[in-house]
Amino acid sequence: MTFAVAGAAYDRFMGRYLPTLAPAFADVAGVTAGQRALDVGCGPGGLTGELVARLGAEAVSAVDPSPPFVEACRARHPGVDVRQGVAEELPFADDAFDVTLASLVVSFMRDADAGAREMARVTTPGGTVGACMWDGGRDGMPMLDAFWRAASTLDPTITGERHLRGRSEGELAELLTAAGLTDVEEGSIAARAAYDSFEDLWEPFTFGVGPAGAYVARIDADRRDALRRACRVELGEPDGPFELEARAWYARGRVG
Repeated sequence: MTFAVAGAAYDRFMGRYLPTLAPAFADVAGVTAGQRALDVGCGPGGLTGELVARLGAEAVSAVDPSPPFVEACRARHPGVDVRQGVAEELPFADDAFDVTLASLVVSFMRDADAGAREMARVTTPGGTVGACMWDGGRDGMPMLDAFWRAASTLDPTITGERHLRGRSEGELAELLTAAGLTDVEEGSIAARAAYDSFEDLWEPFTFGVGPAGAYVARIDADRRDALRRACRVELGEPDGPFELEARAWYARGRVG
């Protein structure tokens, strides 16, 4: 899936979790000064910014299939080598990076196995490849979980995103192992986001971002209103500001 929306739309929808998710992911991936890093599926640059803070812009590269995201990442992080491309055919040379990371991307790769192999290809021997994805279990990612539970009350055939690759414990580790990585480790990391109100959470669902945004875009106004009400109920009918905490699975491995 290509996210053909403006960077600011992603910021309001999922990007607000990146200020806490990106540092936690970089920590478990062992990102330290002196490395060269690649952000695969960089989006508007949430993880890219964390890599720049640790390594400097000249040591960071990024790639994404979405032209608006590539444009936003370039504007936000001058000096970073940002290219348009897909994980399955990374536009970089062999052994170019010490650490190659994919944050919230595996589920949307056309071929995750090919993507993982490509991430290993561009990483130097002894280097690290890592990936993280939201936990697809109940309340693993409360914003999305509440949305898809609400949608299923209106249409029981709705499957949501739980079935997507990388959303269950162990799947990312299996993916990296199958790609030939060694010393694969897995675990979970937490992230959180603050909302001014329920409307602050709901409005970004109407921006067309990801599977949830695509679903909202294709239903009529009446069904959209019913979905909004059901989603608010699923979240406990918040009144005023609130925070949500989410859990992401991660795996990291070493290139042999």
